[in-house]
Amino acid sequence: MSLDALAEAVRGRAAGGPALDARVKFDLGADGFIVLDGTGPAPAVSIGDAPADVTLTMKAETLRRMVDGSLSPTMAYMTGKIKANGSLTVGMKLAALLDD
Repeated sequence: MSLDALAEAVRGRAAGGPALDARVKFDLGADGFIVLDGTGPAPAVSIGDAPADVTLTMKAETLRRMVDGSLSPTMAYMTGKIKANGSLTVGMKLAALLDD
């Protein structure tokens, strides 16, 4: 899945969920960055590096599996597939959004 397709999948999941009131950066290593900005009235998703309240570092495949529902964000974190830097509260809100 391309970075653009992943960003669109994140946008789709965020659009129907609860407000995050925060910015989340997905650091996908060599594949790049996706930033979910949940601070406005509607969530915005962009490609590229930007400041965030929490940075989640993972492989692109891990993010793909989380947005398609085949991998629980909580399980991914507990098994070391995701590393979090920043607000874990925001990370837990995001997990709830992706688990829906």
